[in-house]
Amino acid sequence: MSRSGIAGIDHLLMPVRDLEAARMAWTRLGFALSTRGTHLGRGTGNYCIMFAQDYLELFGILTPDLAAPEYRAFLQEREGPMKLAWATPHAGSAATALAALGIEAGPVRDLARQIELPEGTAVPRFSLLALAPDTTPGLDSFLCAHLTPELMRRREWLDHPNSAVGLAGVTVAVADTRPLIAPYERLFGPANLHMTDDVLTLRVGRHRIIFATADDVAVMHPEIDESPAAIPSIAVVTIRVRDIERTADHLAQWQVPYESAGRNAVIVPSAEANGALLEFVAMPG
Repeated sequence: MSRSGIAGIDHLLMPVRDLEAARMAWTRLGFALSTRGTHLGRGTGNYCIMFAQDYLELFGILTPDLAAPEYRAFLQEREGPMKLAWATPHAGSAATALAALGIEAGPVRDLARQIELPEGTAVPRFSLLALAPDTTPGLDSFLCAHLTPELMRRREWLDHPNSAVGLAGVTVAVADTRPLIAPYERLFGPANLHMTDDVLTLRVGRHRIIFATADDVAVMHPEIDESPAAIPSIAVVTIRVRDIERTADHLAQWQVPYESAGRNAVIVPSAEANGALLEFVAMPG
């Protein structure tokens, strides 16, 4: 747990234009998806790709008049990773910890999602804590605390045919990494940051967040033949897998194009994953 009350990444919020088409696309990629959820009173819904400790959220607009303008505006431009939700066990305690660091956050907001399960309707609940843009520059983020975690992870949702087991982290494309050092040191402490040349690596719990220019992202991933969707933006989503050969076999079986990145990684272009460039990596955890 960091001094800000943040334990790592809880999930990535990824708006998509057609939830049902996205469900089929991510099933083809080898993921088991949750049942469809509806955010009560917000005009949006989702399918979630659950792992033991984090997840990906495919987020769609169901009722445009009720959906927040920021999501409508984002989807007019593109699909893909939009926001990162930090994990915290308690949003109120995190707000107190942030205030001790001189960081304003909040107020704490409640969110409920309705999902249909074989045994009936369930309503997972969350507490959300907003962060000002200059708190995590280059990365649109907020804090998320689960109030009903037992409703979020069913055994069948955690067994992914491509052998995925969790998020390893993300790579964020930015214009310049130097201005990011002070804000992230303030939030997480200098021991959790490391600068190599102009690439900034932040470790939060079990996750790694890499900030780099578009040119440096290209150098780190020579297999990638595409540019970041925007600056700043989440350019690469890295997913841990149990067996990289099983991952590649599944992609090949479903005729999903991919590129090998050494012996222990494969990369799927963003066109196959609603704007999310996916890096599957065989690694512990």
